[in-house]
Amino acid sequence: MSMKQLMLEVSRLHFPNPPATPVQVAAFEARVGWRLDDDLRAFYLHCNGAALFEAPPEMNYRILPLERIERARVAIRGSDEDEDGSPSHFTLVDMQDTNFVILDVARREHDHYPLLDAFHETYPEEAPRIALSFEEFLEKALRSENRSFWLSGSRPLA
Repeated sequence: MSMKQLMLEVSRLHFPNPPATPVQVAAFEARVGWRLDDDLRAFYLHCNGAALFEAPPEMNYRILPLERIERARVAIRGSDEDEDGSPSHFTLVDMQDTNFVILDVARREHDHYPLLDAFHETYPEEAPRIALSFEEFLEKALRSENRSFWLSGSRPLA
């Protein structure tokens, strides 16, 4: 499924925020020091974050708005020190209870940032890759029936 089709599905069946403006995208990139890849740029210009499946505050998947994206170690560990996680890991999806899907902006592959699972109890020691791109992640998330698709035998989150 194309990124455009995925964004239309988010708009039709889920809870998107209003779009970010090009000025907001530029301000975000200046703040974090890296550029959104094409999938992320398209998504944020379509909607500046979204709740999937359930409306806020009940959602399990919350794709963060640009202003809420931050270093994963700050969001998870409350510290911006190297021993608390890589400086290239940034939050993207809040899965609740300080569990996140994060981007690794130092490992851009085929013009996309890989997405990693950041479970608060094992991060930064463990952060397995769960998708090669935001497009892949979004498609799997939308088919997940509100489950963490990357966890074996995952049941719907309560």
